[in-house]
Formats: sequence, structure tokens, C-alpha cells
Amino acid sequence: MGGTGVTRVLVVDDDPQILRALRINLTAHGYDVTVADSGTAALRAAADARPEVVVLDLGLPDLDGTEVIAGLRGWTGVPIIVLSARVESGDKVRALDAGADDYVTKPFGMAELLARLRAAVRRAAVAGPDGEPVVEAGELRIDLAAKRVSRAGAEVHLTPTEWGVLELLVRHRGKLVGQRDLLRTVWGPNYGTETNYLRVYLAQLRRKLEAQPSRPVHLITEPGMGYRFEV
Repeated sequence: MGGTGVTRVLVVDDDPQILRALRINLTAHGYDVTVADSGTAALRAAADARPEVVVLDLGLPDLDGTEVIAGLRGWTGVPIIVLSARVESGDKVRALDAGADDYVTKPFGMAELLARLRAAVRRAAVAGPDGEPVVEAGELRIDLAAKRVSRAGAEVHLTPTEWGVLELLVRHRGKLVGQRDLLRTVWGPNYGTETNYLRVYLAQLRRKLEAQPSRPVHLITEPGMGYRFEV
């Protein structure tokens, strides 16, 4: 959070009514809200305002939302919640694959969006308890307290959601973590069936952490059941 303890949120949508409604509602719930009505304005506002979470519509007038996600991911791991009328699973997977952390379809309830915001901010919290172990697995070194990962001595950048998935698996290393448990712990209690999220994020983690992503030795899939981290 910012120095005042208020979470900074960037809301990006080309519909002025939605922008106004979100600004009023989020401000009323204690957020410091910046708004942008285009992809270009969003990237500029993100650099200027340094938000702690981004709420992003995919259908923007100048750039596709996935381009905005890619632009943000070039320099920040800030949580990105997509807010879109696109309901096809392919659109969701593309947004998640580009680096989004969550996907909310329009129309949406404000209570649900607020819950997703809170979960995203919790996942992105930098501070960790002292005395957490450092786990080493082959070329990987995972510092649970500092929330840092390195591979062969080089630091690996993970998004908050990628870290959330990895941390849960590492804390239960050697044991199966069920799909439902992963979804509910990382994304929130309203999740449990969005297994496509897990496929996308495990693929991203393998690309970053495994020597041969197609033949993983640490991030193991148990088909139809869940995932396991092996040291």
C-alpha cells in the first residue's frame, strides 16, 4: 500500500459510465482511484501513479487489452484484474497467458469485484514472516520470506499470481495439492472449477523455472487431481 495505507487502483475502461461508477464505489470503499479511458492512457497512468492493482477492460479504442497487459508486464508485476464482456474461454486464456491475474465478466457485482481486489492485493503483499525457509531444488532457489526465486543464480521475475501458485506448491513440497485447493487458496473462495487458470499458470511457471518445460522435474501434474512440487 501507499504511504497513507490506502491501496492505489488504476481502472481502465472506455465506457464513461462504468469509469464513473467504479471510481465512486472504489473511493467509497477506501481506495485511491486513478482512471484511464484508453490503452495508451492506461500505460501512461500506470507509470505515473504506480498503482498497486489494475482493473482493465479488454475492449479499448486504441489497443487491445492483452497489449496493455503485455506493456505492463514489461516492467511491473502489479496484479491485473481483467473486467470484460468477452465470455469465451479463449479470451480468458489469452488474457491470463499475457499476464493477467484474474478475469471478471460483465455484468459484475460490486461485492464480487471488491472481493477479487482484496484477494489480488493480499497475493501481492511483499512482506513475509521472518524465519521462512529457503528451499533448494536442483538449479532453483526459492526464498519464501523474501518471495524471490532464482534459477542457476539468476533471479526469475514472477507475477503475484505465479508466486502464489508456486508458494503453495513449495510449502506442500512432495505432496499433491488438489486443483480446487489451489484455486481457492490463490484466487479466492469463489473459485474451484476454473482449471484452465491452473493450466496457464503452470505452463508459465515451467517456462520460467524448468530446464525442459515439456518434461518438468519439479512442477508435476497429477492428471485430473492437481499438482505437486518435487525437490
